[in-house]
Amino acid sequence: MSNRQAINTENAPQAIGTYSQAVKAGTTVYVSGQIPLIPETMELEQGDFKAQTRRCFENLKAIAEAAGGELQDAAKVGIFLTDLSNFNAVNEVMAEYFTQPYPARAAIGVKELPKGVPVEVDAILELK
Repeated sequence: MSNRQAINTENAPQAIGTYSQAVKAGTTVYVSGQIPLIPETMELEQGDFKAQTRRCFENLKAIAEAAGGELQDAAKVGIFLTDLSNFNAVNEVMAEYFTQPYPARAAIGVKELPKGVPVEVDAILELK
């Protein structure tokens, strides 16, 4: 018998494919990549890069809370960027959401992302 539990909340965008918003296995939560979709409308955030990145983190935060934790429980964050010149902007936005100890992180340059967005963020949380 599996100890995996799907996590789902209306406060984050619904999955647009064959995946869960997150899966909790024991005390670890694997959060699927979040693009800057507004949960209520499922439309893309209309703003600059920082606004779109904030939307990704707000979506991650909502899923973390639905799993019984908080975004600060992130042990690892993955950031996918179509333009690595946005790296400093990502650091500025992350500073709004995390305090030390910061999660481990990878920032990866990619050719393209779903719906043509410039950023996608996923996370692995370890709950207390």
